[in-house]
Amino acid sequence: MSILEVRDLAIHIRAARPVDGVSFDIAAGECYALLGESGCGKSMTALGLMRLLPAAAEVAFGSVSFEGTDLLALPESGMRDVRGGGIGMIFQEPATSLNPVLTVGRQICESLHLHAKLNGAAARARAAELLEQVGIPDPVRRLDEFPFQLSGGLRQRVMIAIALAGSPRLLIADEPTTALDVTIQAQVLDLLDELRRTQGMALLLITHDLGVVARMADRIGVMYAGQLVEEASREAFFSRPAHPYSVRLFAALPDAANRGGRLTTIPGSVPAADVRHIGCRFADRCGEVMPVCSTELPPWREVDAGQRVRCHLPGAAPAVSSRVGAGDTASEAATPPLLEVRDLQVHFPIRRGLLQRAVGAVRAVDGMSLQLMPGRTLALVGESGCGKTTAGKAMLQLIRPTGGSVRLAGDELTTRSTQELRPLRAKMQMVFQDPFASLNPRLRVGEIIAEGMQALATGDANVAAKIGPLLEQVGLRADMATRYPHEFSGGQRQRIAIARALAVNPQLLICDEPTSALDVSVQAQILNLLSDLQRDLKLAYLFITHNIAVVDYLAHDVAVMYLGRVVESGSAEEVLRSPRHPYTQALLAAVPRVDGVRGDAPKLAGDMPSAAKPPAGCHFHPRCPLADDECKRDYPGETRVGATQVVRCFKAG
Repeated sequence: MSILEVRDLAIHIRAARPVDGVSFDIAAGECYALLGESGCGKSMTALGLMRLLPAAAEVAFGSVSFEGTDLLALPESGMRDVRGGGIGMIFQEPATSLNPVLTVGRQICESLHLHAKLNGAAARARAAELLEQVGIPDPVRRLDEFPFQLSGGLRQRVMIAIALAGSPRLLIADEPTTALDVTIQAQVLDLLDELRRTQGMALLLITHDLGVVARMADRIGVMYAGQLVEEASREAFFSRPAHPYSVRLFAALPDAANRGGRLTTIPGSVPAADVRHIGCRFADRCGEVMPVCSTELPPWREVDAGQRVRCHLPGAAPAVSSRVGAGDTASEAATPPLLEVRDLQVHFPIRRGLLQRAVGAVRAVDGMSLQLMPGRTLALVGESGCGKTTAGKAMLQLIRPTGGSVRLAGDELTTRSTQELRPLRAKMQMVFQDPFASLNPRLRVGEIIAEGMQALATGDANVAAKIGPLLEQVGLRADMATRYPHEFSGGQRQRIAIARALAVNPQLLICDEPTSALDVSVQAQILNLLSDLQRDLKLAYLFITHNIAVVDYLAHDVAVMYLGRVVESGSAEEVLRSPRHPYTQALLAAVPRVDGVRGDAPKLAGDMPSAAKPPAGCHFHPRCPLADDECKRDYPGETRVGATQVVRCFKAG
C-alpha cells in the first residue's frame, strides 16, 4: 500500500512551469529516487509536497495524498502537524538550513516539543539519544555546540536528527550527500538505509548521483524539464535504461575505462521553466530524435515489467559509447619535475587572552612532499579538513608556508618576496572550488579575463583581441564577454574561471574541486575541456578532489592526504588498483558504484581528529582497524611497495 500518492502535480511561478504534471507513488519502507540534472524540478517537487513553496509559486493543479489525506486541501494548521510529524525533510544545504544562533540541542528540542510534546530534561535526553542514533560522537557535549562548530558531515547528521525527532513515516532527503567526502557520504547513506529498514520509514531521495541511486533506491523516477520521463526498478534501470536521456547520463560518467578518451556529453542544457513545449522536452538534445518528437508529446508506454518510459522510440534507447576519440593526454614523465614540494608546513597560530598570545597551532599542512611532472595530472585526494586546499594555496604562495620548500621549474618560491614572485605568477594559476565566489560580480567576463593579463604584464599587445579566442577555447561564445557572472550556469562559470587562468599562459594549474556538485553531464564537459587543454597546451594539473571516479578518469598520479601529510602516493594504476594504506582502502571502499557493489574494506569510524591536536604516532591510528602499540607510538616512515608507489604505514606489507 502506498504511503504517498502524487497525481499530476503542477507548480507554476507566473509563466514558468518548473513542475508540470508529475505522478508517482511511494510505499511504506520503500526508497524512491528522483534523478535528474539541476533545473529539472526535483527540489521544487519536494517543496510542493511539503507546501513550502516560495511566495511567487503555487500548485496549479494535481493532488498529493499522504496516508489517505489530501495535503493540498489541509489548512495550514493541519499541515504544520504533518511537517515533521508525518513527513520529515533533510534540506540540501545544512549550513543554511540550521539556525546559526541556536545550539544544536535547542533546535532538536523545538521539534520534540512540537511533535512529541517533550520539554525540559526529557527533551534534552531524547535529543542526545537522537544524536547518538545518527552516529554523532559525544552527543551530550554536542547538544551545547552551535552549527558552525561542526563539520559538514556532522551538520548533515544534525539535520537528520531534527527530521527524525517527529518520528516521520516519510523522509524527504534533498541531495543529502552533495559535496560530502565519500567516507562521510557512506556514513550518511548507511544511516538512512538502516533507519528505513528498522523503522519502516519511506524515503524520497532527490539526487543527481547515479552511484547513490544504485546504493539506495528500490525504484527510480528520472525527471527532465518538469516531467518524469522514465520510471523503473533499480535492477531494470541499471541493467538497461530506456530513455535517451537516461542512457546519456550513464555515458557521461567518468571511470578508468574511459581514460585517454573523451566522455560523451549531452549537448545544450535543461530548457528554462518558462519555455513552452509541444513535443518531447528532450528533443533538442536527443541523438535519436525523429520528426514526431517535435510535434507530439510522447505517451507513457511499458518497456518491461516495472519499467515505463515517455518516449516515441519503439524500443529502449540504444546504448551510447562513453568513449569518443582516443589518446592519452599525458606527456612523457620527465626530469626535472615542474613542481617539487619538500616538507611543506602551514601552521596557523591559536591566540587567546587579552594580549592574544599564541597558545598552540593548527597544523593544517604538516610535512608534505610531492612531485608533479610537466604535462601530467597529479590528484590530491582526502577528506575535507585534511589540508588539501591549504596546501594548494601554499604552493602558489597565496598562503605563506611556515616551513619547507616549493620549487617551480627549479625556482624556489618560499624565499621570494611578493615583488619577486610577480614575474612567476603567470606560470602558475588556480581554479577555485566555487567559481561564483571567485569571479567579481561587478565586472563583465571580458574584464575579469583581461585583469590578469594586465596585472601580470604578459606582453600581449592587444588584450581585448585575445579574450574572444580564449572564451571559444573553453567552449563559450566570444560575444559572452559582455555578460556578468550571474548570467551564466555553474558549468559556464567554471569555464570562465578556467579561461581566466589560461589567459596568462601558465605551465601549472591547481584545480580545487572544479567539478564538485556539478551534474554528471556538466562534469563531463569540464573534464573533456581539461583533457583537451592538457593535450594542446602541455599543462600540468594538481587536481584537488574527493571524487574518486574523476581521479580514475583524469589523473596519472595520485597522492592521498590525511591530517596534513601524504600517506600514500604513486601512479593512479598502483594507488587505485592496489591500495596499501588502510585509509586509502577505506576511501575507495566508500565510493558508491553504479553497479551497486560495495567495497569489502572496513568502514571508517568517527571523524578526522583536530589538526590543532593531532594524535601521537600515526595520525590515522584512532580510526584504523589494524592499529597496534607501535602505530600509537611512532609515525611510520616511507615504504616503497611498487615502481612508484610509496606508503607510510607499518602494516603496508
